[in-house]
Amino acid sequence: MFIDTHCHLTDDYVTGDLRDVIARAMDANVGIIVCPTADPADIPAAIQIANEYPNIFATIGIHPEYAGTDASQHLTDTVLTNPRVVGVGEIGLDYHERNDNRDAQIRLFEQQLELARRHNLPVAIHTRDAEDDTAAILRGDVRGVMHCFTSSWNLAKTMLDRGFFFSASGILTFKNAAEIRETFSKIPVDRIVIETDSPYCAPIPYRGKTCEPAFVTATARVLADVKGISIDELEPILITNTMNLYPKIKI
Repeated sequence: MFIDTHCHLTDDYVTGDLRDVIARAMDANVGIIVCPTADPADIPAAIQIANEYPNIFATIGIHPEYAGTDASQHLTDTVLTNPRVVGVGEIGLDYHERNDNRDAQIRLFEQQLELARRHNLPVAIHTRDAEDDTAAILRGDVRGVMHCFTSSWNLAKTMLDRGFFFSASGILTFKNAAEIRETFSKIPVDRIVIETDSPYCAPIPYRGKTCEPAFVTATARVLADVKGISIDELEPILITNTMNLYPKIKI
């Protein structure tokens, strides 16, 4: 069984088709899915999905795109103590699209990190063109995963030393992703998980299609090659890693 550790099931691509998406995932041996939030408006839907489907869990967070939001209004005690909520995410910094609101992004990020600490929850980190600030902020008693990791080996080394996991997405399979594959070849196999980041980043051979959790096995095959092991050897390692990352997930 494989676990898709980051799949946006609240997005429009699954509207009216959620049962089919989950069925295709099960047929592809993807038994557990973690549904994150980015837009605070999606939080109730993510929790509802996780409550309805026993193989789906949620991480609740607000993406830096929504800088200026008061996270405490959405990441309430009731939300973060829900047994189906296994982490806080996706949260972080994104200076690629805009950096004129850098201070607001940092405030939102730090507020959510404090909520994660208060509830002893791991975090799922989004970072894009913001390595220095991400590394500077992620100090202290916080643990989690660098989601859809495509950043430098430099940042990887820093976050490895701080106990973080690293999530491989379909980008790992892209022809122009040799540097990312090289980075994942260096990351210890017991610190790696996989994801689709659906509906984005569909792996080869599904490029151009809307990504969905069933496709995570294509990423697993490439990851196994990168690590020099068989996919059968990789499968139980990824399960163990995911449960170490998200202890609230019970299989």
